[in-house]
Amino acid sequence: MLARIGEEVVAWLKTFASAAVYATLIVTFGFQVARVEGKSMEPTLEDQDRLIVNKALYRFFGLPEPGDIVMLYYPRDPDKSFVKRVIAGEGDTVRIEDGRVYVNEVLLPDEYVPPDYRSHENHGPEVVQEAHYFVMGDNRNNSSDSRYWGQVPEKYVIGKVHLRWWPLTHATVF
Repeated sequence: MLARIGEEVVAWLKTFASAAVYATLIVTFGFQVARVEGKSMEPTLEDQDRLIVNKALYRFFGLPEPGDIVMLYYPRDPDKSFVKRVIAGEGDTVRIEDGRVYVNEVLLPDEYVPPDYRSHENHGPEVVQEAHYFVMGDNRNNSSDSRYWGQVPEKYVIGKVHLRWWPLTHATVF
């Protein structure tokens, strides 16, 4: 009887240990749950939205592309993370004129930015460095981004935002 209980305890411990290892691998290399804090990505993402970030995509299968919504470490304080949209990658030239963004002298199609969310400032031209990205929030009037703190090193990109899962009424796959 005592031996049987010991076998069950060992079986439960093995199951628990396996689950812990799998969970650690998934969180470390696969996916991360994140929360939007602030209004810089409105109207695409709202304050307190909950997200699923795919960390494996850029680590194993490719690089961020313009238009991707990404989670990244803040270059000035890597303990903080932000969610922004990739505007341009290495070698691209970014210029902003009266709030309209041009990448390599082509107007960026940004219909996701309503007129009330546009800034009317100028910036650049600026060439994106090797292994860096130029990122911006969709709420251009209320976003701390590459216009203010510079380009984001590739190693600071955590992953691609794949899903807004909360609130359920606004669930969206990106």
